[in-house]
Amino acid sequence: MLPTHVLAGMLLAAPLVRVAPELAPVGLVAGFLGGLVPDLDMYTGHRRTLHYPVYYSVLSVPALVAAAVAPSALTVAVALFLLGAALHSVADMYGGGLELRPWEGNSDRAVYDHYRETWVAPRRGVRYDGAVEDLALSVGLSVPLLVLVDPPLRAVVIGTLAVAVVYTVLRRRLAEMAAAVIPLLPSSLDPYLPERYR
Repeated sequence: MLPTHVLAGMLLAAPLVRVAPELAPVGLVAGFLGGLVPDLDMYTGHRRTLHYPVYYSVLSVPALVAAAVAPSALTVAVALFLLGAALHSVADMYGGGLELRPWEGNSDRAVYDHYRETWVAPRRGVRYDGAVEDLALSVGLSVPLLVLVDPPLRAVVIGTLAVAVVYTVLRRRLAEMAAAVIPLLPSSLDPYLPERYR
């Protein structure tokens, strides 16, 4: 679930609050964006177009070294963005598959591994995005952030947590609504719909 990913990305910057407080805001924002960006492919090859579990992970290593050796707003931002995107892409392997109703467990596709040129099967540690355990992860990730961050970013954490709660409440209904609405759309829109909606 996107709220879980962005909260996890932000939490990656938590050590900066104590070690380099002047760089913490940029790190928190970069981690948030790193957790967000992979899901911008939601309607264009979801979990394949912007999800790179291997490449983000590999690129984050030299970026983290650069941030440690020469800490600046730029090096910290790049490192935490890449680390947040890597965490998001890898974490998607541990959720449900790519299907309209992932709680049914019919998909064998969790995230695409561009390095091996194959889909990684879902491990379902979290049954699906929007499941109760996904919300529990969001709550768990938000608690230390609420303690560590200042009011402007605290509002972002609270807002993200609110989105997670609403999404969890509505998750199954959203799938049913999509299943009811998609057949009513003109067939000319079919090429623009995610495969899981067809």
